Amino acid sequence: MTIPQTMIAARMHTVGGELRLETLETPRPGDMDVLVRVKACGIVPNLGNILANWTTWFPHMPLPPLPAVFGLDPAGEVAAVGRQVHGLKPGDRVYVNPGRSCGSCRHCRRGDTISCKHYAFQGYFGFSEHAMQTFADYPGGGLSEYMVAPASAIVRIPDNMDYGQAARLGYLGTAYSALKKVNAGPGDTVLVNGISGTLGIGAAIFGLAMGVNKILGTGRDKKLLEEIKALAPNRIEVFSITDGSVADFAMKHTDGEGVDAFLDCLGPGGLHETFRQGLLSLRRGGIAVDIGAIAGPVEIDVHRLMDRNQRLYGSRAWLTTAEGQEMADMVGSGVVDLSLLETQSYPLADVNSAISGIAQRHGGFSNYVICP
Repeated sequence: MTIPQTMIAARMHTVGGELRLETLETPRPGDMDVLVRVKACGIVPNLGNILANWTTWFPHMPLPPLPAVFGLDPAGEVAAVGRQVHGLKPGDRVYVNPGRSCGSCRHCRRGDTISCKHYAFQGYFGFSEHAMQTFADYPGGGLSEYMVAPASAIVRIPDNMDYGQAARLGYLGTAYSALKKVNAGPGDTVLVNGISGTLGIGAAIFGLAMGVNKILGTGRDKKLLEEIKALAPNRIEVFSITDGSVADFAMKHTDGEGVDAFLDCLGPGGLHETFRQGLLSLRRGGIAVDIGAIAGPVEIDVHRLMDRNQRLYGSRAWLTTAEGQEMADMVGSGVVDLSLLETQSYPLADVNSAISGIAQRHGGFSNYVICP
């Protein structure tokens, strides 16, 4: 494969400013790295608002030094590998897990990379001021023709998964990782707040594949909710939060016991009361996981959680590379079908209009990608 000396990338120079297409030197992989020719890069649904209002929404999460190449969920083909990479070769079809950690602290050594103080999302943001070293090691995201990532971040994708679908693995993986945290499986009933959104639809797709007995989904848009129910009419029940109590809905479908697990996919603008209703829907010993990043102090009855032996997790690690490979293998085997995703592709030259136009979407079914 011929690798050019230079490449085109979209870089942000100021927070809230438009991304500029620029010619940069094509990066070279280190000994344990892989150079990926990007075929598709997923766009975070609220990326426009996030980049414009970063210091207001996430003041504690630093951006990479500007100007920076963003792009959180890249998929493409391996163009070159470092001299100590033996399990990958040029031409392999891959997804790049954006999670980066130092690899050598006590948390990394025991596999808990999200707890690393250097943890960052390549092409997006860091989780503390210590992420600056990580950005220095891996500065470029997927809104470019080529990018470098560690071989440990690479997920092989099957032939029946196109690059646009692979570029959605981060959001799908956030839900999949949450389902694994609650040990979701046969016999379980899982409540998903915001099931028709970008995160929620992943919980529906992979919850079904993992054998969850019943999925209870909430949202606002009744038409979208019915489309979700149509994925598995005998296993999915839906409820609009405009029609009453989420807790009452959950109790009705669990004979008054409550759900085994609750996944909250509501974003920063979500209603706190809807989140609290989800907690009230848990059975004794049930587990709640927040993956939507609902914002602000939420009033929670901790005494009730204690008395009922319940747990509440925050899970924002996107996904591990191992989880990404599991998901790709599920698609490869036919257990999961991602054809329901409505991929809309844009060339890199249209990146700014694509980001600003994402608000007009078909709920979680829409899948926006940039194809450098």
